[in-house]
Amino acid sequence: MDITVLVEPLPNNGFGFRAISGEPLRLEAEAPTREEALQKLRKLIERRVAAGAEVIALAVETSSHPLAAFAGMLHDDPLAEPWKKAMAEYRDSRDVDADSP
Repeated sequence: MDITVLVEPLPNNGFGFRAISGEPLRLEAEAPTREEALQKLRKLIERRVAAGAEVIALAVETSSHPLAAFAGMLHDDPLAEPWKKAMAEYRDSRDVDADSP
């Protein structure tokens, strides 16, 4: 199991490091060296897991857009291009008429 961990130097004193894991196992360990901070954090996580904590991935079904099933349905339709051209010409003619006084 891989867990993303933030490792940063301790502020103010300039000596030591802090290792922090994110949710769902929000834990933090400080030590004089980076490796020791990570080792302490690893032990904290291992204790939680040994006590019954689990980190699992849960697949959640997402809903799609109601019109997604129709996307691309005119891709190979031979009538699509003439239809698009006719719509563009109509829009252009309407734009010209709207600009006329």
